[in-house]
Amino acid sequence: MNSLHKSCSLSALILLLAFNVSCSQDSDSAMATTSPNDWPMFRGNPAGTGFSALDQITAGNVGSLTQAWSYSLRNDEAENARDPNSQATPIVVDGVMYLPTVDQVVALDSVTGEELWSHSVGVNAPSRRGVSYWPGQGGVSPRIFFTAFDRLVALDAETGTVDREFGESGEVDLGVPYISVPMIYEDVIVVGANTPRGAIGGIGNARAFSAQNGARLWEFSSVPQPGSAGHDTWEGDSWVGRLGANAWPFYFTVDEERDQLYIPLASPIPFGYGGDRAGSNLYSNSLVAVDIHSGEYAWHFQTIHHDLWDHDPPAPPALFDVTRSGRTIPALGVTTKSGYLYVLNRETGEPIYGVEERPMPQSNVPGEETFATQPIPVKPAAMARVSYDPADLVTAADTNAEHAQACAELVESVGEIYNAGAFTPWTYRPDGTGGQTTLLFPGLAGGPNWGGVAHNPNNGYVYVFAADIGTLGWMEDAEPGSDLPYVLSGPRPAGFDVRLDGRSMPCQKPPWGKLTAVDTATGDIVWQIPLGITEGLTADKQRTGRPGRAAALITASNLLFIAATDDNYFRALDASSGEIIWEQRLERRGNANPMTYLGSDGKQYVVITATDNVVSFSLP
Repeated sequence: MNSLHKSCSLSALILLLAFNVSCSQDSDSAMATTSPNDWPMFRGNPAGTGFSALDQITAGNVGSLTQAWSYSLRNDEAENARDPNSQATPIVVDGVMYLPTVDQVVALDSVTGEELWSHSVGVNAPSRRGVSYWPGQGGVSPRIFFTAFDRLVALDAETGTVDREFGESGEVDLGVPYISVPMIYEDVIVVGANTPRGAIGGIGNARAFSAQNGARLWEFSSVPQPGSAGHDTWEGDSWVGRLGANAWPFYFTVDEERDQLYIPLASPIPFGYGGDRAGSNLYSNSLVAVDIHSGEYAWHFQTIHHDLWDHDPPAPPALFDVTRSGRTIPALGVTTKSGYLYVLNRETGEPIYGVEERPMPQSNVPGEETFATQPIPVKPAAMARVSYDPADLVTAADTNAEHAQACAELVESVGEIYNAGAFTPWTYRPDGTGGQTTLLFPGLAGGPNWGGVAHNPNNGYVYVFAADIGTLGWMEDAEPGSDLPYVLSGPRPAGFDVRLDGRSMPCQKPPWGKLTAVDTATGDIVWQIPLGITEGLTADKQRTGRPGRAAALITASNLLFIAATDDNYFRALDASSGEIIWEQRLERRGNANPMTYLGSDGKQYVVITATDNVVSFSLP
């Protein structure tokens, strides 16, 4: 809140902070401040740092962590029962945990895992990524908000019943679906949009609503309209009805001092061919800062001009301060699927360690003009593999003979491989004839993904997990009558990997998944490790790193917790050195961001969602 609304005397401020509430112009409209023992939102705080001030679990005792309780997210009694495939990070407020299941939103006792209430979601499924808490305001009781495809729904936080004072009988029709976690700041709810080809509703703009009554507050045009700055970056009428450039992240972040919201925006649809949309195509593939109360534009930074690779920034930035030459700089770190971490001044959007517009290889697809340059950070170096050379093909010495042979056969089957480094364009195969095959690194799944960046205020490091799986593909002539003359095609499956014993085995030399720590004081990488093991290889070769998409939790005791990888392990690392000091095998993959809180029993709990179960760990 801006300067605590500039309404508190010093003595009143001290008193209010002692009782863990906040100042405002009107006590009736004050928002309660949650305890530092809680985890009140997806990444723990509005800055999205994934940091907790709890320090009960330390490097010295983390080896004693045991499972405290688990809670199933399944409903096997339902007709056509589904796998939850959950990516949820639960939230905890005042000892109560809130989260979505496969078909419900539930409240649990955070110490025992006992269900306190459940709300069945009858129309569409609740977002499998999480829910949000609003502490109430102006006489309105606390609420839990969640999305169910194209609906934003409010529940009474105490009872789990629909709060019919919100919107139309407890919900707002979003029109354009959003399947992630609403961002709540003061009395503003921000939602994004999911707009794949054929989606209902239209353009994927970020939108804001009143947490009190559901009234629409603002909408930010992700594709600039006529008369707006950036409109000329879409040649001709290519902006009209353009899908993509949507705000699809799992969550958003807010600079509380400046009331500034940060919106990461996706690639235009379709992404493989852009001959119908010459120009840099703002605000696609951009981070945009706006006033959270009005939606007014402040600045933007475009991470890719005229994207052809679907390499958008998949997560909002983590916010932190950087000290350089004795000066404190308000900063943020935002990742892209293209493998890079951009560290920017969060007031201005200017790069802190420099960004160079470097010349890029050009497309040979008729009518397509690859953008001449792309912005590459001077520092830090890429978080993921951004190039490939034939010498990078895996060998038996790297893994085993069976894997090396399968990958050699894959390479032979696709013909000549083309890779010109970062942002390699898709090659063109006219009339379906043979030719070169582009090998894109990172592949279409990206390097860093939706988990986001974690920040450790105690050492100034940020942490990024990135996968290394390439994608094979080319452009070919579209079927007669298609909207565009060329379409992206490739082998099926298109990944630069093979399946052996039910496991994905990438075809370049390991590592295949990395966790990187960057010192924000210098922009330098301080450590980088393969994260994850490939079982079935000999013990000396197993630390290959494994693919994943989720991010880390950091605690004040200098521990880093992360699941993410597809080897189904939950791990704790020394956040300064990257040394793995605890590992726990999960029944299923922990494809989610972990969280932590202090229970009413005085114990610190660490929680991970493992596909269809929420699993809580604590010390004995």
